[in-house]
Amino acid sequence: MHTFIHTRYSNHPSDVKQYDTQQLREHFVIESLFSADEIHGVYSLNDRLIVGGIFPQSKSLELETVDQLKSTSFLERREIGIINVGASCTIDVNGESFTLNHKEALYIGKGAEKVVFHPSESGDALLYFNSAPAHTSFPTTKVDKSNAEIVELGSAENSNARTIYKLIVNSVVSTCQLQMGMTELKTGSVWNTMPAHTHDRRMEAYFYFDLQAGQTVCHFMGKPQETRHMWLTNHQAIICPPWSIHSGAGTSNYTFIWGMAGENLNYGDMDIVSPDQLR
Repeated sequence: MHTFIHTRYSNHPSDVKQYDTQQLREHFVIESLFSADEIHGVYSLNDRLIVGGIFPQSKSLELETVDQLKSTSFLERREIGIINVGASCTIDVNGESFTLNHKEALYIGKGAEKVVFHPSESGDALLYFNSAPAHTSFPTTKVDKSNAEIVELGSAENSNARTIYKLIVNSVVSTCQLQMGMTELKTGSVWNTMPAHTHDRRMEAYFYFDLQAGQTVCHFMGKPQETRHMWLTNHQAIICPPWSIHSGAGTSNYTFIWGMAGENLNYGDMDIVSPDQLR
């Protein structure tokens, strides 16, 4: 057994505002995702999204089912999106091989029985994934920056100039409910998802990377009029409940992966909160 998934329960906003820093981190921050030759993750009861990391260092790792799913295979009733944040590696899906390079994505649909992750020959293969319940099966699809939907947002004047790569979204790949993408902050910009927003129709998870040693991101969550903050470092993730904003500012520029699951596949379904409304 090399797969370890831990359950985290949903939290009411009235309870969360009473949490101290340690409690906030215990409920929402995923401190460590990558452990050599293991698959680690968190099963969130917010839309039952699984957030995890896969690190096949010295041996190949098969995607095993876990007790929380009560299934014969991990993807019996689920879909999964994988984004490579490390060195190039190969992933086998029901015997078909896919090479995934740095910052490329792979979507695997419901019903795939055997998924195997192989070590990289050029460094550490670090694979970040989100998995959501699925009601039908869609084809396994690889997505890179060349066929992603790309959006430029923000400005240098507002310290939030960024490029959004929509990798696993319904305008690029057919999915049941999972959506994933990657946002790269330009040099000199530090703010992500600003103006902030909420979307009660779905939850979200953020994974921060490309942070240099000694740098950090201050992630903001909570109701717009009663926010909380937590400091995250490289390769840490955070669960964002549907009622919460999700935004951050770093001590340098960085990249983050966003993943969503819930009511719909409309990327633009969000309730914007202007910066002067935040408290």
